Amino acid sequence: MAERVFVIVLDSVGIGEAPDAADYGDEGSNTVKACFDTGRLEVPNMRSLGLFNIDGNGYGGACEAPKGAFVRLRELSKGKDTTTGHWEMMGIVSENPFPTYPDGFPPEVIDEFERRTGRKVICNKPYSGTKVIADYGEEHMKTGALIVYTSADSVFQIAAHEDIVPVDELYKYCETAREMLTGKHAVGRVIARPFTGTHPFTRTPRRHDFSLKPTKKTVLDKVSEAGLTCYGVGKINDIFAGAGLNGFVRTEGNTDGMKKTAEFAAKDWKGLCFVNLVDFDMLYGHRNDVAGYTAALNEFDGWLGGFMKTLRPDDVLMITADHGCDPVTPSTDHSREYVPLLIYGNEIQPTNYGTMDGFDNVGRLVCEYLGIE
Repeated sequence: MAERVFVIVLDSVGIGEAPDAADYGDEGSNTVKACFDTGRLEVPNMRSLGLFNIDGNGYGGACEAPKGAFVRLRELSKGKDTTTGHWEMMGIVSENPFPTYPDGFPPEVIDEFERRTGRKVICNKPYSGTKVIADYGEEHMKTGALIVYTSADSVFQIAAHEDIVPVDELYKYCETAREMLTGKHAVGRVIARPFTGTHPFTRTPRRHDFSLKPTKKTVLDKVSEAGLTCYGVGKINDIFAGAGLNGFVRTEGNTDGMKKTAEFAAKDWKGLCFVNLVDFDMLYGHRNDVAGYTAALNEFDGWLGGFMKTLRPDDVLMITADHGCDPVTPSTDHSREYVPLLIYGNEIQPTNYGTMDGFDNVGRLVCEYLGIE
């Protein structure tokens, strides 16, 4: 039995189209292979854990003697977004996808939001987060209207310049939207997107997600109710609306997330540390930046080699993902893909578990390793 389990989610690092990828318009998506095909992917530590031994990975060179167990997971929930993927990992399979708005939000939503906030709304379309402030930032600066936009995900995003709308005020507007967006309009996340500067504007790290509360208890609740530590790093606290966590830190990107994970590993505690590294998705997948994505994977793998050496004899490390976001397909949205699960620890036998249905196998194994029902 383990004393500590680290689950690190490489946000959007999928490993090939899921069987139902066509239903989502994602035929041919394979995020890791897209990076491998650049010729610049250098991930010896994940390779040693069995990344390229996983079923369906006919590239990268399988490791003859993997150090860990490995498996590919197929999502059971409907959807391909952050909330759905993370919730399923911790035990909630979503039968119905969260609502999306390819034509923008209907008047009933926008009119009520304007009434409650006292500010007008501009944009109200699916948009890239960097492009939307380039196209609407100056109008926002002149009028004070809030830039509301969405994506292929179930999100209601509000962008505002910090000099026009202070961050705390932007957060209050997001809380207003979160209170409104229930029932048929219960989007997975309301996201504050502050930015600064003059054209070209720059997004700041003070993004904040306001998620729906989980619809039932998760593995996070089980861990904390067992008297163990349940700690979130990155946007984990936002994704679960704080439910089940008894400590968390936010991060300013992958490098900061890895640093804070290592700091937490150096402390004495027992339980679960659940980590999300968001840059793969946010900075590279959505921007179709395959070079940046590849470099980010290389950076993580370089850090991983050192981190593995610091693990204690009773620690277990699990590395996985929540969906794909292939940076070379025409789409800039998430892709419906299998995800990897790499498992490492002193008591973990090198094993190929093939293909398993359900990201919830992650949570099941967490409970098994920690001796929790």
